[in-house]
Amino acid sequence: MRAPDGWVSRRPGAPPAPGAFRTGAAIARMAERRPGQDGARGRERPSDDRGWWRVRARGGTTAWTWRRAGAARRALVLLLGAALVLLPGTALALPAGAPAAAAPAAPAPYAFVPGARTVAGAQRPTADAALLDPGRAYRSSLPRDGRLFYRLRLTAEATAYVPVTAVPPADTTVSATDGIRVSLQDAKGTPCSYASTRFGAGLSPRPVTALAQRDAGKALCQGPGTYYVLVERLDAEGSGAAARTGRWDLEITPATEPGLAQAGPSTAPQTWDSATPAPLTGTARDRPGGTGFSTARPLGQGVWRTALAPGETRFYKVPLDWGRQLHASAELGGAAGHGYVGGALDLSLHNPVRGYVDDAALGYTGAPKTAALAPLPPVEYANRQAVPAAVTSVRFAGDYYLVVHLSTRLAGTFGRGPFEVTLRVRVGGRAHAGPAYAGRPVPADVFTLTEQDREAVPVAAAGDGTGHRAMRLLAAGGIGTGTALLLLLGGWTLAARRAHARASAQKPIA
Repeated sequence: MRAPDGWVSRRPGAPPAPGAFRTGAAIARMAERRPGQDGARGRERPSDDRGWWRVRARGGTTAWTWRRAGAARRALVLLLGAALVLLPGTALALPAGAPAAAAPAAPAPYAFVPGARTVAGAQRPTADAALLDPGRAYRSSLPRDGRLFYRLRLTAEATAYVPVTAVPPADTTVSATDGIRVSLQDAKGTPCSYASTRFGAGLSPRPVTALAQRDAGKALCQGPGTYYVLVERLDAEGSGAAARTGRWDLEITPATEPGLAQAGPSTAPQTWDSATPAPLTGTARDRPGGTGFSTARPLGQGVWRTALAPGETRFYKVPLDWGRQLHASAELGGAAGHGYVGGALDLSLHNPVRGYVDDAALGYTGAPKTAALAPLPPVEYANRQAVPAAVTSVRFAGDYYLVVHLSTRLAGTFGRGPFEVTLRVRVGGRAHAGPAYAGRPVPADVFTLTEQDREAVPVAAAGDGTGHRAMRLLAAGGIGTGTALLLLLGGWTLAARRAHARASAQKPIA
């Protein structure tokens, strides 16, 4: 007798053959068939789900066999399908990088700070410019060829930080030199500082951040009073039709840092361990990222995995105490296809006030490849006396943000994904107490790590694959599911054998 689709024929009373159960897809097809159809070729058969079923075997011999209740059979099929989905290691999804059958969803929108106040920038640095208060978040928008001013009031003692994140529409066409520049100036127009950021070789629209600041104690921009923040687009004429007419959303989050209670160091640390440690090993743990600085997911030391589609950006935060040192890299998994995409993955690091620290990008040919940040110094207050951004920006404790972006250009060469991205995060150094401030930072917790913050950070230990409690629960759940499946199959097989024995005793072969 030909076995219904989804099962393998065997002799009566014999144990199931290896591979007797088909994949989850075949099982799902069995469950979807209409009652009254033979699973083999969709032939019509009696619709009664109970009683004896007469079939014709090879050679023309008619045989009787007992057919179980259809409801029970369908329940078993659904249970098996669910178990295959839940069992760890069951591969039912597309491999990383494989083109999807359906059009991918648009990248998740940037997550702005909840409750951010919307303000409009001014065309000139006047009293009409919107006033920005440190410790609050603001939303605005920047037109093409726009130059917008915002206003600040600062004391003489505080160091001020004004990060601006620009968020172009997902369908914007950008060039490598497109970006934004943010500068800070006093009421007389004297520049205090400026910084710029560009999209780079990936040619992919994504959130980009630049930071302007006024350092207390420097030669320029001293004294209390009114200061102006200028935000402007860079090289917009090379951006194509979409960018020429589009506006970019802005998120502005000013902060201030008080001076020290006692005189601080006047020189940067002369020596620190700049060696690159061996990459962490061990089982990668799933850790989806946030879609903005405000929703960044915390990470501790370990190997972490996520899946990204072209055009997506994810945010993580690594809490660092004074004296701690961060090493981080991102590996883009392999994919089918041939070609080369420059700037396929971008990994950037920002400090607690979103200031640029370092970044790394990689070109991609379909083979797994890693982008690693340069060795960074331990977090020290004295680092602000250094010149390189990768040193002077590592100047206070707090959350350091890892931002990962996949270029939209990957889709045309290697498919729409999702692509597997593996983050390796190592936190070294020895924590110590920080300097005493003469006042309170604004926001109050921006340069502080509490015990609650430390306990909330997941850690995936290298080598043994242990770590985050949720991952251990997932593993236990997988083992429990496998055990339940074995018990279910054992009971089903025993019932089948008994039914077959009853059938042999009650119904002779015709």
